[in-house]
Amino acid sequence: MNLIIIVSVVLLTIAIMAMIKSHMSKKPTDSVLRQRAVLNSQAQLTISRLKEILVGSTVLAQVSFDALLTTKYSHTRNKYKSMVADFVILNQDYQVVAIVAVDDANPSIKRIKQDRYQDELLQMAGYRVYRYRGVPDHQQLRMDFHSKSEVDHHFEDYAVQAPTNMKAYQTDTSLLLNS
Repeated sequence: MNLIIIVSVVLLTIAIMAMIKSHMSKKPTDSVLRQRAVLNSQAQLTISRLKEILVGSTVLAQVSFDALLTTKYSHTRNKYKSMVADFVILNQDYQVVAIVAVDDANPSIKRIKQDRYQDELLQMAGYRVYRYRGVPDHQQLRMDFHSKSEVDHHFEDYAVQAPTNMKAYQTDTSLLLNS
């Protein structure tokens, strides 16, 4: 009788171990893929306003920095390879004339530093960067993009600048070169 109990316990242990092994050896299954909105409501409103203000320009959303920047060394490229510009404004010749970034209404200190770093990268490459907290209103966009004159609607003479309402983001570019 003891022998039957011992054999039963051993067989039960072997069966449990086999089940655990087969369960662990199975590859994890993927979850179901679903569609996702390309732009959230804040981005949809911003792109609509940009298109209204910048008639004749092309507005692109979520553009990789890899599409905007190039460098000789891969270690430099690694600094920006996962970054994305919120909006890129192209003129009628499909040349980049400005980059628009839209932040949360209350960004964290870490996020502000990351945004500053991204702005500096783009500005070092010669891009004009406009950064807004929250969705920019029509008046602010008009001031930033049409402040020179209506004749200058191709943006040729714009200087690299940040919007006047975002002076908190201006920094020393020497920090960027040392990182």
